This record gives sequence, structure tokens and C-alpha cells, in this order.
Amino acid sequence: MKTLLKIDRSYWLYGSIIGILLVILEIIHYKAMVRELRIEVFGIIIGVLFLLFGTWIGVHFFSKKKQGEKYDAVKLGLSKREMEVLQLIADGHSNQEIADLLFVSLNTAKTHISHIYAKLGVSRRTQAVQKAQAMTLSTSSQSR
Repeated sequence: MKTLLKIDRSYWLYGSIIGILLVILEIIHYKAMVRELRIEVFGIIIGVLFLLFGTWIGVHFFSKKKQGEKYDAVKLGLSKREMEVLQLIADGHSNQEIADLLFVSLNTAKTHISHIYAKLGVSRRTQAVQKAQAMTLSTSSQSR
């Protein structure tokens, strides 16, 4: 029972929405089978429901990723992967955790980190995060 309570709220929400959609589809399917509703209308309703649900999922999950990006890769001169590593460094992850999260070897993670240090001209993790924040903030305030 404790594991049911520990499940993330978004899983409960997703499961509830799927359950409600299935009930609605079964009601519509029943009406189509007893000829109260034409089969073409049934197909259109299913398509619209899935379109709306798919759009909601896309906005819900992909908008969080956009909000999580704190730094501008172009301003910092970093690749997309180096930006991911920098974000994980800023979140306080160790080299091994970064490697595990990105599904790369520890040596690859260390190589990315050393490239970040070289491009930013720093020698420590805290310096890299501080410089990235300073560069992003200073260039965004200049463009206003």
C-alpha cells in the first residue's frame, strides 16, 4: 500500500485521464453499435480525442524541458551535449552520476567536463556554473 502512495502525482493524473477517455470511448462505441451514431462520426470523435490528448501530453512534458534550460548555448559557445553536462553540474551531480544519467562512460563525462572548463576558461565546477550564469545574464541584459 505504501508504494501506491509514493507514486508520482503525474502518473495518477495520466492514469485517471486515460481511464476517463476509455469510458467515454466505450460509451461512444456503444452508441455507434446500436446505430444511434454513425460509424464515421465515431472515428472523428476518436481522432479528436487522441489529438487533444496528444497535444496536452506534448505541452505538459516538453514545456518542462524548455523551462529547465538556464543557459544559452550560443552565448557560451558550448555544444548541446556540453550544455546538458553543464546543467547536471549545476544541479550538483557527480561525474559518475552525470555519466549514468547521460548513458555514457565516466571517461566521456570527464571529457565533456574538461571541454566545458576549457571553453569557459575555468578550472572548477563552481567556477563553470558561476561563469555560465554571469555570461548568460550579462548578455541578456545588454540586449534589452
